[in-house]
Amino acid sequence: MTDRRSHRCEGAKPPRLDELALGDAPEVWERLGFAVEDGVVSLGGVRIRLGADGEGIVGWRLRGLDPSHDLDGLTGCPSTAPPPAPVEHPNGALAVDHVVALTPDVDRTTARLRAAGFDHRRTREAGEGLRQAFFVLGPCLLELGGPADGDVRFWGLTLVVADLDAAARRLGDRLGPVRDAVQPGRRIATLRREAGTGARMALMSPRQ
Repeated sequence: MTDRRSHRCEGAKPPRLDELALGDAPEVWERLGFAVEDGVVSLGGVRIRLGADGEGIVGWRLRGLDPSHDLDGLTGCPSTAPPPAPVEHPNGALAVDHVVALTPDVDRTTARLRAAGFDHRRTREAGEGLRQAFFVLGPCLLELGGPADGDVRFWGLTLVVADLDAAARRLGDRLGPVRDAVQPGRRIATLRREAGTGARMALMSPRQ
C-alpha cells in the first residue's frame, strides 16, 4: 500500500503551479484558438509561456517551492507572482487539467517530490508493469508515469475545454477522435502532430 503521509512541515502549503514554459511559437497556439498576450496563454490560474528555448515543456515555476529541494530533473523555479487574470479563448479552453511527466523510477521521483512538499494523493498500477503517481498542484494535477526510458522529463499536458465537440469541429483533422476518458463522465481527444505543438497535448471535457 502506498504511504500517503506528506514529508512537508505541519502547516506548510504544498507547491502550486504558476507557469509552464514551452518551446512552441506563440503563432502555433493562436492558430489552435488560444488567446496569446505577450507570448503567454492564461488558463485557469496557470500561465503557459511560449517561445522558450527547447522543445515541448522545458520547465515550470511554482508558488511555495523551496529552491533547495531536488525535483529529480523536473527543472523548477519558485514564483511569487499572483495568478493571472481569467482570459476568454476562442476555442473554449478553460484550464490545465494535468501535466504529464515521465521517470525511469516512479518511487524515487515520488519520494523527491514529496520531500519538496508536493501533495501526493496516490500511486496506482497502470498495467503492463507501468505505474502512475498523482500530485495536486493547486489548480491542476501532475501525473507522473513510469518506468520510462531516459531521464526524468516533462512529456505533455491536458487542457479542459468548455465544449469538446465544438473544439473538435474548429480544429478539424488537427485533433484526433473524441473518446471516453479514464475519468467517468469525461471525454478526451489528442492533438495530432500536424497541430504543430512540441509537447503531447490533449483536450478534455470538464469535470462533472
